Amino acid sequence: MEDKLARRIQLFRETGQVRPEVAEFVSAELETLAAEGHPVSEASAGMLTSHLMMALTRLVNGASIDEFPADDHIADELADHPEAVERSRAVAVRAERTLGATLPASEINFLALHLAVLARQSPANGPERQDTP
Repeated sequence: MEDKLARRIQLFRETGQVRPEVAEFVSAELETLAAEGHPVSEASAGMLTSHLMMALTRLVNGASIDEFPADDHIADELADHPEAVERSRAVAVRAERTLGATLPASEINFLALHLAVLARQSPANGPERQDTP
C-alpha cells in the first residue's frame, strides 16, 4: 500500500475517528486488492478507504446507517460491473463476520461503485478510463 494511503489510515486511527479493528480490517482489504494487482493508492482508493472506515466505525459503535432508496442510475452502472458487486458483497460478509458490522444494501452498492472505479484503473484493464460509474 502506498505511503500516503497508509498515512490516511493512520491519521483516522490516531485521531480516534475510527476504531483500531476497523482500520486493521480496511488495511487488510486494501492489501488484498493491491496483491491482486489493483492500483491501491491515495489517488485511486482514498475515498474508498475513508468511506469504508467511517461506515464500519459507525456500525461497530452501534449507530445506524440510513438505507437509501434504490437508485436506478446506480443499478444501471453496477450492472456493467458484476465483479465489483460480488466483491463488495464479500467485503460486507467479512465485515459482519470480523467486526459484527452489517452494511446495508445501499452501502454495499456505494462500495461496489468505488471498487468498479478501482478495477477500471487496474493495469489488467488497459489504460485508465476517465469516466466513472
